[in-house]
Amino acid sequence: MRGLNFVHVAVGMTASLLLPCMPAVAQIDLTGNWVALYHEDAPERLPGPALGDYLELPINEAARLRADSYDPNRISAVVEYQCRPHGGDYSMRGLSVPMRVWEEIDPATQSLVAIHTRMAWMEMERTIWLDGRAHPPEYARHTWQGFSTGVWEGNALVTTTTHFKPSYLRRNGMPRSAEATLTEYWIRHGDYLTVVTSIDDPAFLTEPLVRSSNWVLEPNARIVPNSCTPAHEVPVPEGTVPHYMPGGNPFSREFSEFFGIPFEATRGGAQTLYPEYRMTMGEIPAPPQCTRYCNCTGLGNCGG
Repeated sequence: MRGLNFVHVAVGMTASLLLPCMPAVAQIDLTGNWVALYHEDAPERLPGPALGDYLELPINEAARLRADSYDPNRISAVVEYQCRPHGGDYSMRGLSVPMRVWEEIDPATQSLVAIHTRMAWMEMERTIWLDGRAHPPEYARHTWQGFSTGVWEGNALVTTTTHFKPSYLRRNGMPRSAEATLTEYWIRHGDYLTVVTSIDDPAFLTEPLVRSSNWVLEPNARIVPNSCTPAHEVPVPEGTVPHYMPGGNPFSREFSEFFGIPFEATRGGAQTLYPEYRMTMGEIPAPPQCTRYCNCTGLGNCGG
């Protein structure tokens, strides 16, 4: 019996020594180099959305008016816009790949303090704090990437980001305000990563905007330094900001006419997201023959 008791004690001591080395329950390793898959909304995310394309956006009239005033020449004429990074809510959706993810570990406790990400475009870096800290007060500094915290829910990393600078929901002038809150669900399945996002913006959205994107692990992907030098590309008087006055955008109906979509449907709004809206659209005009982004599903076939 004494020998048996000794074995029990030895096994117990061994188990107690091993337990601190085990990861927290349900935490998933998200580290590595990830390359985005653009099979979702590829024309919008790669070559970019057309002016007036507000499909699937639960926007209000303020957002619609703001987007209608946008002139793409602003990027060429206003040097401050040329090297502007994406906001933290758009950086993982736009053409910013690849993405590197790494962990910050407390050397004393070996607990996970934060997860860091770095995007190729404009070298955007973001920190997701996992040490239980609170978000700063509203008057604290706002940045492009915002302030992010995270918790584990099962096998999903759930993040909350606030303190954004004003930016855009789409690259056609559709705005996103500094009051927005971004919630994300990071879920890994083998070598694939799915990130589901929900944006609440009391200034421009009437209900949360939910989107998703997918990534694949690519150990050999490299992130090289990214540089951007602003330059005056279009000669305009100093202080000029290209824009359209209300009702003066000549391209607002181009998207509707090109793809044969009822104009009112292209104007967005929460009601257009639901199947019942189809019953209010009336007769849909026959679309012309497809000549743009007909098979746009990724980086390799979105050129024309």
